[in-house]
Amino acid sequence: MIYLVCFYLIILLFPTLKAISDGPRLNQAHFSAVTMLVLLGGIFVLHITTIIILLVATIDNAWWFTNDMSTDIWGRWVKLNNVWNYTDMPSSYPQDYLQAVQATSVLSCIFSILGLFVFVAQLFTLAKGQRFTFSGIFQFIACLCIMIAASIYTDIFHETEKEQGKGWYGHSYILAWIAFVFSFISSIIYFVLRKKTA
Repeated sequence: MIYLVCFYLIILLFPTLKAISDGPRLNQAHFSAVTMLVLLGGIFVLHITTIIILLVATIDNAWWFTNDMSTDIWGRWVKLNNVWNYTDMPSSYPQDYLQAVQATSVLSCIFSILGLFVFVAQLFTLAKGQRFTFSGIFQFIACLCIMIAASIYTDIFHETEKEQGKGWYGHSYILAWIAFVFSFISSIIYFVLRKKTA
């Protein structure tokens, strides 16, 4: 898919490169095309980065750490006799909230991936004024989903450990919040681009 997008960008950029090589003058249409292609490439990279961060935050086992325990939204790793052992979540965890965190994390990944496929499809199929609307909507839904997951996890889980200073948030938790920011920024960019291409 990445090759397809790169190929499409090269096809669009070829007339501009030819015009640049033909002479020193660069008219406004070619400058506008180059600017739009660079912008589309940047958005594509931002979207891929957001998807990777969302997947790492959802899959990796580093939402909460103590000296002998690592927890994610799927299970817990406990260190016994210098060996890490996978265990289920404790029964003291509120299962409804845990399932809400799991569901919204997975949904954020799904909506962000769908948004990327829709972005590529819209480049080929829709008219100028209609492009990027659906991509922006999918990214905004992904943004809301990961925000809900991280907010519930912050508010509900590890309250006593936080109060006693026995643990700290891991990199997956931090990546979830970074993915929230990236997906929000990309959704806003999609909505602004829709207005510019109209």
